[in-house]
Amino acid sequence: MFVLSSPSGAGKSTIANRLLKEERNKLKMSVSYTTRPIRPGEVDGKDYHFVTKDVFRQMVEDDQFLEWARVFEERYGTPRETVFKDLEAGRDILFDIDWQGAQQLFQLAGGDVVRVFILPPGLKTLRARLEKRATDSQEIIDRRMDRAQSEVSHWDGYDYVLVNDDLDDCYECVQTILTTERLKRSRQRGMIGFIRRLPEM
Repeated sequence: MFVLSSPSGAGKSTIANRLLKEERNKLKMSVSYTTRPIRPGEVDGKDYHFVTKDVFRQMVEDDQFLEWARVFEERYGTPRETVFKDLEAGRDILFDIDWQGAQQLFQLAGGDVVRVFILPPGLKTLRARLEKRATDSQEIIDRRMDRAQSEVSHWDGYDYVLVNDDLDDCYECVQTILTTERLKRSRQRGMIGFIRRLPEM
């Protein structure tokens, strides 16, 4: 389970989408459930599963989430059953979640979770990126900036911390982390059998 977290506007989604494109046969995105309204261009079931607060609340009561968190007035959650099915099929799962979700996943799965936090080069740069998007009101941008400072304070709860002052360099670092983690002995499936067969090969 590979977690990417960052303040909004730090480049996490761009990096995640590129990673999914280049790792399409090995990596799958975990599609979260959310109570927030769908935005123009988004597809239900691809970007998020959009549900009402009542449906989400019932899913929480039924323990259908691996993790869930409240962000502003909305809620986001990772579906337990879907993730387990993909893991059993041998796929690595990419999570685009905040520090709360990353913490819950780590408490649940420990060493099976790799956590990467992406920092912007500065908060002024982050605000400029959000304003350049032109998708949010000034009030929303101000709220995102307030939240960004809170999110950054949790950087030390991650295994890797990167500063995205160059998107290509940051992406290469994320890709290197993913490759390195896959090569760890504890994740080398079938290695014991291979070692045992070596004398016969």
